[in-house]
Amino acid sequence: MPDLTHQNNELGEPIDINIGCAPKLGQLLEIPKRIKMIVGGRGSTKSTFAADYVLAQVSNGQLWCCGREFQNSIDESVHRLLLDEIERLELEGFTHDNNHIYHRESGGRIFYKGLSRNPRSVKSMLSGVDGLWIEEGDSLSQNTLKVLTTSLRLSAKDADKLIAGEDVHMPEVWITLNRGSTADPVSKKWLKRAEKKLAKDGVYQDDNLMIVQINYDEIPKKWFLASGLESERLDDKENMDESEYFHKWHGGYSDSVPNAIIPVDWFNACIDAHIKLGFEPVGVEVVSHDPSDLGIDTKGLAYRHGVVFLDVKEKDDGDVNEGADWAIEYCHEVKPDHFIWDGGGMGLGLRRQFNDALGPTRTGTQMFDGAETAARPDEIYEDGRDTRGDKKKRKRTNKETFVNQRAQFYWELRDRCWRTHQAVIKGKYFNPDELISFSSEIEEIDLLRAEICRIPKKYHSLNKFQVMNKKEMKDLEIDSPNMADSVMMNLAYNPEKIIVRKARSVGRKKFGA
Repeated sequence: MPDLTHQNNELGEPIDINIGCAPKLGQLLEIPKRIKMIVGGRGSTKSTFAADYVLAQVSNGQLWCCGREFQNSIDESVHRLLLDEIERLELEGFTHDNNHIYHRESGGRIFYKGLSRNPRSVKSMLSGVDGLWIEEGDSLSQNTLKVLTTSLRLSAKDADKLIAGEDVHMPEVWITLNRGSTADPVSKKWLKRAEKKLAKDGVYQDDNLMIVQINYDEIPKKWFLASGLESERLDDKENMDESEYFHKWHGGYSDSVPNAIIPVDWFNACIDAHIKLGFEPVGVEVVSHDPSDLGIDTKGLAYRHGVVFLDVKEKDDGDVNEGADWAIEYCHEVKPDHFIWDGGGMGLGLRRQFNDALGPTRTGTQMFDGAETAARPDEIYEDGRDTRGDKKKRKRTNKETFVNQRAQFYWELRDRCWRTHQAVIKGKYFNPDELISFSSEIEEIDLLRAEICRIPKKYHSLNKFQVMNKKEMKDLEIDSPNMADSVMMNLAYNPEKIIVRKARSVGRKKFGA
């Protein structure tokens, strides 16, 4: 259990503060890094340890800001936790008011800030600050991250000291969090690069960053039992979905949203389902492409062989035409039987580009429009999950069931995921043609899960199935699901709509003939 001993700058006398912590967390005290993160589930002592560290630094005369992305009042800050730790550790020299904590002898101070209101104000707010602790860091926005780390830097005075060869305390950013979605800005910026190392060792570090992952089962057992959380954990293990339990208690990603049409557990069952259930990828090969809506945002692409998706990826740079060239080049590499692209919005202008580029290759092309009325409108929709109530009730046709093709083929994806979950987890038999599998070799499998499991159902007055469009999702701060849309429209392959051009034989002139 590490001890923190600090030198009081004003009096020149040492102040000993003994902080007990799990040995795993002690590494954060021994290795200097500009950004230090503690990630884990409930009951892991991550916030308590960070609070104790901040108090130890403040007792040595440092100025710390404790922030959250959203903080409307002091009650939403870590003020109460810090005061409780001062009392528990019997720390001397501290006093406080409603908005600050002070150390009388050293002059150290803590203040609080909500970061979301005006991220640009963070620049002036952090001037001269020795450290910033952000609680619930999974909620940090992209705008906050843009200015956060560059704003916390040495003052000009301290920079001069450093240049002169003097020892200078480098400002630190501490972030405590349980993972949110893999699509969250903090996940993309820092966690993604660290996941393999965290899964193996529980610790990741590079030149700028150190992340320690810790959960309830990695701290002294008596500490966790004393917290009174064990009964809650056992109840959650019995009654929660596996993914929800893993998120809450083991710090796993939470890639779902309220009213999502596909739960995380269903998707997880589909990963390598063809291997788990023992069937091979056979049949038609289809590549699908979701162009960028505004011409400059993320593009998606999916490739399946039979019911097995072998590759799903995104491209986050270039305009709509560069995205089309990217999709065409991919088709030239894998040589699929058919190619589908979203012709809604800017995709409508890509018809000639795709037909001309892929026609000579014998790859058939099909334009998809999610706003169109349901495909095969007069066919009866068979809900494979048998959740539609009385089986004697008149079954509805596709046009009576779905608002449009976007909803129809997301429900096709949903039903396939459900059947695969039933087959993998519960051992029920289904024809493999009715299932779906995602290869674990897909590099962006985590982001794909985040997109697919964050598609919300939308209420419709006629009780038709409907999903939110991208604009509605953006209003809820859900990222554009370009990879998920690519998977959805891939299932819309319709042989009757495929355009196939015969390869042309191009004669060559013989010079000198």
